[in-house]
Formats: sequence, structure tokens, C-alpha cells
Amino acid sequence: MTLQEMSVEYRAQAQVLRGRIKELEAARRAARDPVEQEKLQVRIWALDTLWREARDQAVLLERYYERGYRRNARYTL
Repeated sequence: MTLQEMSVEYRAQAQVLRGRIKELEAARRAARDPVEQEKLQVRIWALDTLWREARDQAVLLERYYERGYRRNARYTL
């Protein structure tokens, strides 16, 4: 598998995570119980971190071989 092919997988997973985050945000807004809202918010924060990392990795892998691409300082291969 090439890095370009891997980037497609990372981007697809990022989209799945983003969809789940939106579902949880809607559930949090609909929840009446503050404890339930807090539990949902914690799950959203965790998924948001995973979403950002998957998105950043997708960009890094897509552009890894481009000349002049300034790599993300957080990730190196």
C-alpha cells in the first residue's frame, strides 16, 4: 500500500469520526440531564482529537512526496 492509498483510508476514517461527532453533538443538545450532557461532551472531545489526528495524517500522507511541502511539525515519518 502506498502513502497516497493510506491517505484515502485516513480521510475516510476522519469522515466517519466527524459524522459520529455530529450525532453526539445533536444528542448532547437534546439531552436534558446535565450529567448525560457532560458524558456526551467528554466523548465528543475524545473523538474530536481522533478526527483531527486522522485529518492531519491524511494531509501529510497525501503531500509527503511533493517538493517544497513543509511537513507538519507534529508528525514525522
